[in-house]
Amino acid sequence: MIRRMIPGKAVWGLIAATALSACDLAPKYQRPIQPVQNSYPQDAGATAPLQGQAVSDIGWKHFFTDARLRSLIEIAIRNNRDLRSQAGSIMEAQGTYEVQHASLFPPIGVQGQGEYYAPSDQAGFSFAPGVGRGISMLRYYSLGIGFSSYEIDLFGRIRNLSRQQAEELLGSRFNARSVLISTVSQVANTYVQWLADHELLRVTNDTLASQQNTLRLTQMRYDHGETDALTLHQTQTQVEQAANNKAQYTRQVADDEHALQLLIGAPIPNNLPPPAPFGAQTILADLPAGLPSDLIGQRPDIQSAEHNLIGANANIGAARAAFFPRVTLTAQEGVSSLQFRHLFTPGAQTWSASPNIELPIFTWGQNEGNLHIAKARRMQQIANYEKTVQTAFREVSDALTARETYLDQDQHLHALVSAAQGAYDLAKMRFNAGVDAYLTTLTQQRDLYQAQQSLITVQMARYQNLVTLYRALGGGWSPDDVAAKMVHNGNNSARPG
Repeated sequence: MIRRMIPGKAVWGLIAATALSACDLAPKYQRPIQPVQNSYPQDAGATAPLQGQAVSDIGWKHFFTDARLRSLIEIAIRNNRDLRSQAGSIMEAQGTYEVQHASLFPPIGVQGQGEYYAPSDQAGFSFAPGVGRGISMLRYYSLGIGFSSYEIDLFGRIRNLSRQQAEELLGSRFNARSVLISTVSQVANTYVQWLADHELLRVTNDTLASQQNTLRLTQMRYDHGETDALTLHQTQTQVEQAANNKAQYTRQVADDEHALQLLIGAPIPNNLPPPAPFGAQTILADLPAGLPSDLIGQRPDIQSAEHNLIGANANIGAARAAFFPRVTLTAQEGVSSLQFRHLFTPGAQTWSASPNIELPIFTWGQNEGNLHIAKARRMQQIANYEKTVQTAFREVSDALTARETYLDQDQHLHALVSAAQGAYDLAKMRFNAGVDAYLTTLTQQRDLYQAQQSLITVQMARYQNLVTLYRALGGGWSPDDVAAKMVHNGNNSARPG
């Protein structure tokens, strides 16, 4: 029997010693300085630090309170094709990392061999007198365990390649979080658009019903000679305009439903909970923005860009290691014998070790070119990281500024609707009393309708802005949500070291 199925202690000692003493030629990583201001614009009203829970820690299940919206988001997380594609990308990156990381260790395998050789009379074999005559076949048996052409990572080439793949894996996971947050916000914004179009359709239907009633009364007065044709035609124009708007908003509601179906990746179920009133989709009416430095730990796109930068930094170390000698080792321990019955006896034990060293002398610029490529890619990743930070800063700044202006518009439009309603009521009373012509009533009704439309449009933008700010601050992800199960895809894969 084989007593030891691994190479000798000397071989393993050599591997361990070289692994522990291997140097790392990668440059020391330093996070680039944030290319943005230390605070958001003053008009955004967001210079105060975060109070209590960070936005990135508020999962979408806790942020959105509308039961119908939450159901749609859950369906989107299960069925959205972009999220499925990202789940596949994570699995691919995990496999690539495992393949590269395995190169740090020798691939141990068992090899058995049987060799049969029939020498010719002219083969040149010489035997002692009376020995070997009549031999028709030579036999040789061997069985061993070991590895072949294992590279000892003296200068950190393989370790840096493994680190680069690990950073790509981590970056792909953060990319999946970005897609998740984007999907959640798209579903929420489209849902708010759908509710707003329903509100516009409701106001239009109310206006159309009122105008149709006015047209019926005006037609009766015209038939009895109590009003002129101009008033009748003016009333008809209002009815046709409202009917045209009804068709438009009906189409927009249908388009919103189609967009929701695309986002959730399935037909909208008929058994969903009823929608909450327009504007009651979130638990918060406002969000604290904190400081720009908070975005680094909150936004997954920034974290993904940084992991790509760290990976590019490690790749430089691998490119530098190519200038130094490469040592490989082939080792095996086992048994061998000319007779099969003696193969597993103590005397049949054998071992072999074959170190090999390769030193590059003339590569005609190949190694230099690879190093230049690695450095250039790091420069690209630095620029990409800085641009990602700047983009995040702008998105938050825009959302914060819009928050203040939308709130201001909402207050003024509420006052405008109230004033327009009062003016229309007075104009209608004066027309019914015969004091004014119908043109005044017509103008005031049109102004009221336009003010109602503008209020709904601004309210929609205000509620969507809250969702946008939530996304821009890195919200929408929570480990206890079903999103976590989807992104990790149930593979329980270990975090790369």
